[in-house]
Amino acid sequence: MEPLTDKEIRASFVNCTKGDAARLKLPLDFAETPWDDLDFLGWVDPGAPLRAHLVVPREDGPLGIALRVPATGRTSAVKSSMCQICLTGHASSGVTLLAAPLAGARGREGNTVGVYVCADLACSLYLRGRRAPKLRGLRHEETLSLEERIARMTGHLDAFLERVTAG
Repeated sequence: MEPLTDKEIRASFVNCTKGDAARLKLPLDFAETPWDDLDFLGWVDPGAPLRAHLVVPREDGPLGIALRVPATGRTSAVKSSMCQICLTGHASSGVTLLAAPLAGARGREGNTVGVYVCADLACSLYLRGRRAPKLRGLRHEETLSLEERIARMTGHLDAFLERVTAG
């Protein structure tokens, strides 16, 4: 992923107001973002932990999506869950349901779509082995190449973004 500026990130959001985009807090370690290892930028807002953000590179410029994080509840240490974007298995607390308001008038009416995703939004780093999930038991090895797994992940992400932006 090509590095993005603060201004490019804030201008990319399609499902929140310009004021909301201006107030969002970038990741605390934004200056150290490993751009070469990312297929998209995702983070939980350090100033509002019930909000998360995704910025995905597109041919016509980055596309930003605002997300809501549910209030934390009790999760089982025994159960495991799988991210719907990168298909990484985690202990149940490692995957969370994020809800995205739809873009446009339908979103302003309160309509949302959801996706179960890595709670830290680090899907790209899990695929590349730069971060290890906390998972009880064996981790399943895949026979797909890294490029094939990245293509699968971006396909899942594109399908979610289509649901958010479809008018």
